[in-house]
Parts: sequence; C-alpha cells; structure tokens
Amino acid sequence: MLAILFQQQQRKYRYWLGGLGLALLASMLLSLQLGAVGVGIEALWQPVSALEEQVFWQLRLPRTLLAVLVGASLALCGAVLQVLLHNPLAEPGLIGISSGASLAAVLTLSLSVSLGITLPYWSLSLAAFVGALLVTLLLLALARRRLGPGALLLFGVAVGILANAVLTWLLYLADDASLRSFLFWMMGSLGHGQQLSFVWWLPAIATLVWLTRQGRSLDILALGDSQARLLGLNVKRLQPRLVLAVCLLTAFSVAMAGPIGFVGLVVPHLLRLLVGGKQRFLLPASVLAGGVVLTLADVAARTLLSVGEMPIGAVTATLGAPVFIWLLVRRYAGA
Repeated sequence: MLAILFQQQQRKYRYWLGGLGLALLASMLLSLQLGAVGVGIEALWQPVSALEEQVFWQLRLPRTLLAVLVGASLALCGAVLQVLLHNPLAEPGLIGISSGASLAAVLTLSLSVSLGITLPYWSLSLAAFVGALLVTLLLLALARRRLGPGALLLFGVAVGILANAVLTWLLYLADDASLRSFLFWMMGSLGHGQQLSFVWWLPAIATLVWLTRQGRSLDILALGDSQARLLGLNVKRLQPRLVLAVCLLTAFSVAMAGPIGFVGLVVPHLLRLLVGGKQRFLLPASVLAGGVVLTLADVAARTLLSVGEMPIGAVTATLGAPVFIWLLVRRYAGA
C-alpha cells in the first residue's frame, strides 16, 4: 500500500515538474517575441533583417535568459530560507542581502557623481556584489556562533532598516540626474544586467545547481536541528554552506537586476500549498516556477507602457503583495 502511494506521489511530482517546464518554455518564447520591436521566433533558424537580428541576439535573448536565471535564483533562495529559518514567510530580502547590495551600489554611484567620475557600466554591479558579500560574511559569522535562525532573521531586518534609512537620505540629497539611477537600485530592472558578460553568470549557475541538489538534506533539516543530527546530518557544516549559497545567489540577482521582491516569498509558498513540502520536489519546482514568474513579469514591464518600461520590482510587488496578503489571511485568520 505504501509503495503504491509513493509511486502515485512521484507521478504527481513528475507531472508538476513537466507542466512547470512547459510553462517556462512558453513564457520564454513569449518574452523573445514581445517588445518595442516585434521579432518572430523564426530568428532562431532563418535570416532576418539586421535590426531584428541585433534585437533578438543582443537584447531579447540575453534578457530572457537573465530573467529565468534571476527568477529561479530568488525562488530557490526563498524555498531554502523558509526551511533554514523555520519560517514559511522568509525570503531573500529579509536577511539583509538585497539591502546591503543596493546600498553599496547607490553609495558608489553617489560618490562617483560627487567626484565627477564616469564609472564603467559593470562597476555598480561589482559594488552591489561586494555589499552583498559583506552582509554574507556577517551572516556566516552569526551562523558559526550558533545564534539560531531567529538571530539571522532579526539581523537581516536590522540591516534592511539601516540600509533603507541611508538610501532615503541619499535620495533626498541627490540631484535630478542621479535620481533615475538611484531608483533602479531600489525597484529593479533587467536592462542593466543583460549588458554584462555571460562570465558573470557562471558562478551563479554552479551555485544554483548545487543548491537544487540539497533537497534530501533540507527534508531532514526541516525536522529540526536535533532530529537532523540524530539522523546523521552534519548540521554545523551544512548550515553555513546553505547560508553562503543563498547569499551568493541573492547577491548575483541584485547585482544583475536590482532588488526584486516577493518572488522568493510567494513562489515556494504557493508551491508548498499546492503540492506539499517535500524539498526534493520543491527545490526544482521553485527553480522552474521562479523563472516563469519573473519572465512574465519582465514581459509585462516591457509592454504595459507604450513608451519606456516599468521597473520590474514594481511589477512583482504589485502582483505579489495581494498574493502575500491572501497567504497571511489564509494562514492566520483561518487558524
């Protein structure tokens, strides 16, 4: 009987993963074709005009792939954090990485403007990554001191409050020319990261693959630290590695696209409600679903306005906030 139930559950998981994979493919095809310049998917296999070829290969395809990678990274980080912090409402922004990265980028930009220095386009991404890495090192120090998941969460909230306070002062003191650049690092856009070399993506892809394969360990860790140790899991070694992987992926996402909220919160939480909390399924499902959500959000950001584009962070917040409120009402009002 148990074997039959297990087979049914595995079949259900395969159906879900297959469906999410098809949804990701469909969203990518949609993203490749829609925009200010209409480009058919036939650009992949037949000659097109010089303008269409440039738009497709140099703008549309890198942006679509970046949306998939950033969305997958944020959703995966959210799924891992919700186990690591034993909090179903945890997400990458809550642990302070996004705030630290954004603050470092804005400080660098503000300093360059005040000194009259023109920075290369990749320097702000590098600054954001360094800012995120500094917060990561502090998080790892806390994790090694065994202060517990609650301390990590509180530290992240404190970093976020401090960073937002400094960002507010910088926005207030900035001139008009700097405001638009500042707003990018507060609301997010994929237009910046698509200009960077693919080499920047390789460490994130490697980290994403490793973290996706930790489902079995996270299933054990979800039982609690004491129970996990009894089952033979080296919690002391695993937790800092998980924190480091989450921080690196979050740092990459902010460096490429700015802070993007709610993807890491809503995607894994909805999947857990729909199909259960088995991490061996939830992690790859979060990767696929996160890619779908951010790709479609980017399509909306590029097409909803006739002139220019909306910040993708504003799109995800507009869509994610009502879902988050519904989750809170469902979880607590019905308790």
